[in-house]
Amino acid sequence: MKRQLRALAAAGLLVASSLVAVAIGGNASADTQICEQYGSAVIQGRYVVQNNRWGTTAQQCINVTSNGFEITTLNGSSPTNGAPTAYPSVFFGCHYTNCSPGTNLPIQVSQISSATSSISYRYVSGATYNASYDIWLDPSPKRDGVNQMEIMIWLNRQGPIQPIGSVVGTTNLAGRTWEVWRGSNGSNNVISYVASSAISSLNFSVLDFINDTRNRGAITNSWYLTSIQAGFEPWQGGVGLAVTSFSASVNGGGNPTTPPPTTPPPSGGASCAVKYTANSWNNGFTADVQITNTGSSAINGWTLTYSLPSGQQVTSAWNATVSQSGSTVTARNVGHNGSVAPGGTASFGYQGSLSGSYSSPSSFSLNGATCSRS
Repeated sequence: MKRQLRALAAAGLLVASSLVAVAIGGNASADTQICEQYGSAVIQGRYVVQNNRWGTTAQQCINVTSNGFEITTLNGSSPTNGAPTAYPSVFFGCHYTNCSPGTNLPIQVSQISSATSSISYRYVSGATYNASYDIWLDPSPKRDGVNQMEIMIWLNRQGPIQPIGSVVGTTNLAGRTWEVWRGSNGSNNVISYVASSAISSLNFSVLDFINDTRNRGAITNSWYLTSIQAGFEPWQGGVGLAVTSFSASVNGGGNPTTPPPTTPPPSGGASCAVKYTANSWNNGFTADVQITNTGSSAINGWTLTYSLPSGQQVTSAWNATVSQSGSTVTARNVGHNGSVAPGGTASFGYQGSLSGSYSSPSSFSLNGATCSRS
């Protein structure tokens, strides 16, 4: 359910307000106030600052500066066991058809030679929020709607809030140790990297976090980076929170033939078995897929990949988000079946079109690890 109301912005359902100084896509000068729900402004001719009040009807205003923004009014609040009220942020790339000027995103992961960014925050006390850096990816070069993969970097967490899903381990990136969470909000999969203590500024390689997510089997090199965003998710309070500087640069020239790793990652792999039951007719088929966790620890968020034989094309699916690129099928859990206990199962199914004789896939990989057939 995270950030679903932002789709209204793409439909043009924005209400004019006398408090709004800048409309969607306008150029901002220093100290420009935005109170419109999805109002945005361009800074430095390169980045977009957005109010993005998606989780409450209460007023929220931000003051846009030449280098970032500050939250100046925040009247809404949300229970700490639910979603935040908003995601005021600055971004590079495309967000619900609003693309930053001159951006080269979306860009295929395999084509990226480097992706770097820097961010500086100003924090306040007495509020419940996170300082969140978002990296969005999708199997297609998507410029609108919800992407299938969200990477969140929590540089500061205040109050009794937690990322989506559950802890799956730790990792060392950008010279720090991060607690890694994995789950789904029902619309997209999420991998979150949570700092152990507040970080007020960071200069880092975005590509390092993308590669770590890929190594966990959540994406492949054929996916597209669509946007890089930095801001705050407030639950209660937060006036005075500010992004004081932001920069991002993504360079092409990578190697599109570089394959993803084939060895299971230590915290993202899985011990698994797959049962594939199909029913075919002249020009179509259905398939029921059951995943069994044969390991000794729970699977929290799963991505199953395999290749369909020639002449088969997925047309619809249930109990999973299923996409197909060429012969490669990628199936991701939905909200209710993302956690699989040892010995437990998760199932999904789909219908497809068929040209020629039918045969079933021969091998499956779950979160980067090869599964046995059952």
